[in-house]
Amino acid sequence: MRLLANPTLRLFIGATLISLSPVWVRLVDVSPSTSGFYRVVFGGLALSIYLVVTRRCLHFPKPVWLLLVAASFSLALDLWFWHRSIIFIGPGLSTLLANFQVFIMMVAGIVFLGQVPRPVQMLAVPLALLGLALIVGFDWGALPPNYELGIVLGFLTALAYACYLLTLRYIRADSTFRVPTRELAVVSVICAGMMAVSVVAEGQSFSIPSYEDLGWLVAYGVLSHSLGWLFIASSLSEVTSVEAGLALLLQPALSFVWDVLFFGRAMPAIELAGLGLTLVAIYLGSRPASKQT
Repeated sequence: MRLLANPTLRLFIGATLISLSPVWVRLVDVSPSTSGFYRVVFGGLALSIYLVVTRRCLHFPKPVWLLLVAASFSLALDLWFWHRSIIFIGPGLSTLLANFQVFIMMVAGIVFLGQVPRPVQMLAVPLALLGLALIVGFDWGALPPNYELGIVLGFLTALAYACYLLTLRYIRADSTFRVPTRELAVVSVICAGMMAVSVVAEGQSFSIPSYEDLGWLVAYGVLSHSLGWLFIASSLSEVTSVEAGLALLLQPALSFVWDVLFFGRAMPAIELAGLGLTLVAIYLGSRPASKQT
């Protein structure tokens, strides 16, 4: 348990768990919006059951409730923008654009939190994004005519993602509970309501085709959403915004690895080099200052 006291390690564990998200989405036979809905439904249900069993109350000051609604709205927008950017530009480029959150996190840390990045972190951020670019590639010829909209949606995903992370960080700053189970349960339930509206508005179905799909969706909600974000949210107030943003770049890098391992994707040398560059950059940016020369 001492290892879990390290906030950077918890960030890495959380990023690893949420990196499985594309695996669950690919395995289930439902629309992206429907899978996103069940992600927060099953995740929120698991967290709510835990709260009931442990008799945790949901007493928050009014300002915190407003922040929880804001975090829920940011998460819903993140899921909505990302799923639609995939339609226009594919999962590779949309994932790369979504992870420009690291730049937004860095700027927010400087402007609002007075967290000036170390020189090695200033170098690590563009190196990590370059590595991701090598992984996902830029097959512009395969993009549909309205790819400009997809790119805009990708950047909006990054903005919504960063807002979600920064809001969670602010909520956790004065919390007396080490594990943010209550906060994430509330965010999940509110976000589920917002995603349900999206599913209905798009004319999609809530039906789950098979028990196998149900199992994958439960795994998606419990492992990637609940446990993944518990590890991440519990660490946000203990690390700088840049360190959090860089650590979360591990998610798309590992998603590529799972694609290779589970679905037989080819691994060209340039993509392997991109994976290595991203991991090195994350390592450099996450090292404690006392160990850097």
